[in-house]
Amino acid sequence: MVDHARGRAPRSNACDVRQDASMLKAMRADLAIIQERDPAARGTLEILLCYPGLHALALHRISHRLWQLRWPLTPLLARLLSQLGRWLTGIEIHPGASIGRGVFIDHGMGVVIGETAVVGDQCLLYQGVTLGGTGKAHGKRHPTLAENVVVGAGAKVLGAITVGPNTRIGAGSVVLRNVEADSTVVGIPGRVIHQSGVRVDPLAHSALPDAEATVIRNLMERIDALEGELARTQACLRELAAGRPLQEPCRGVAQNLMDREILEFLGDNPGSTQ
Repeated sequence: MVDHARGRAPRSNACDVRQDASMLKAMRADLAIIQERDPAARGTLEILLCYPGLHALALHRISHRLWQLRWPLTPLLARLLSQLGRWLTGIEIHPGASIGRGVFIDHGMGVVIGETAVVGDQCLLYQGVTLGGTGKAHGKRHPTLAENVVVGAGAKVLGAITVGPNTRIGAGSVVLRNVEADSTVVGIPGRVIHQSGVRVDPLAHSALPDAEATVIRNLMERIDALEGELARTQACLRELAAGRPLQEPCRGVAQNLMDREILEFLGDNPGSTQ
């Protein structure tokens, strides 16, 4: 049945009660995940009073509820509430963003979460993280994080991309393309390095492989081998020019620069998730 005076169907009280109960459960899960993951948390009262990430999420869940109602002025009220949260916590979450249960925003100053962003259950975001949009088109333009994703301090995840579950994004990385599950992303732009089957501490977002150092070390070894072959060839040519017989063959073994580490770093590996 449609309420013709307002041009919309009346909301069910039972539906409202279910949504309110779900919001309270999500808030309890946000509190529980801090107690579980943060070694600095010394008690429930301290968390309730001193954790801006928890405050920002609580305000967001209320503003998101208002945003979904779509009654006259409720979207404006939702935006005002999100701005209050930004002013109080330094964390900006658009009321249209969808955030799952058990999300932990650690410290949180400078975190920005856009309107169409989706953050899955058990995700962990550090300070300075941006889940931002690209372009001016309407519709989905912000990233989707699956469950149990860790985004390190200062990392940027941009565009309508999807980050698979159990993925870690290193501090300062910039992710612009889809990432499959159980991956580690580092660098600018973000490059994927697999660590399947390795259990890691979700708080250890700095304990990530140094992809650039690995590739540079690889190239230095190749250059050293190449210089050795060049010196050997020059010695052979000097022997030939002097008319002396060669003591050993001058042919060396060709070096293949297109190995797995370099291909993964460049994102050219056919098996890469990028």
